[in-house]
Amino acid sequence: MSFPLSPRARSGPRRRSLLAAAPAALLVAGCSAGSDDPGGPAAARPSAAERTRARAARDSRALAARYDAVAAAHPKLAERLRPLRADVVRHAEAFEAGADGSASPAPSASASSASSAPAAPSAGATAAAAPSSAPPAPASPAVPANEKDALAQLAAAEREIADRRAEELVTAPAELARLLASVSASGAAHVYLLTEARR
Repeated sequence: MSFPLSPRARSGPRRRSLLAAAPAALLVAGCSAGSDDPGGPAAARPSAAERTRARAARDSRALAARYDAVAAAHPKLAERLRPLRADVVRHAEAFEAGADGSASPAPSASASSASSAPAAPSAGATAAAAPSSAPPAPASPAVPANEKDALAQLAAAEREIADRRAEELVTAPAELARLLASVSASGAAHVYLLTEARR
């Protein structure tokens, strides 16, 4: 007589525990799904700072290619342009380094070397920087036949990029803003030196 009761007694608590556990399982599943969804697409999308940094790196690489094209078209200017080009390559590397804090010292050092550019060719620094600037070089811009016009074109490109970076630093995060400000100041120094070289 006691045999029929024991299966029922076992099945009752089992059903109640399942019914009690089901809402908790749904709640846990809902929370985990909700926490995963917002993070996925947002993490994959680059931030405004990352886009600014990538664009600045591309600008510097393109500017280095301009320096290469002018030096190839006017070999007499190569020695004078070498330190400026080395600065531009360091700027690109600083932007490409990412937001790890190690990028900030490079532009300030390059700005000081830019101020003494005509006196110090710094061939060693250029030789070390040349391999990293090799990939963007194929798209070489047209270079004026006249040396003064070629220098004027370089100065205009430096000025345009420096002005754009000065505008972008207003909305950039603090670390990137400092980097943009430093590189923009270095670009302005390049404009001065290129303008003086034309005289």
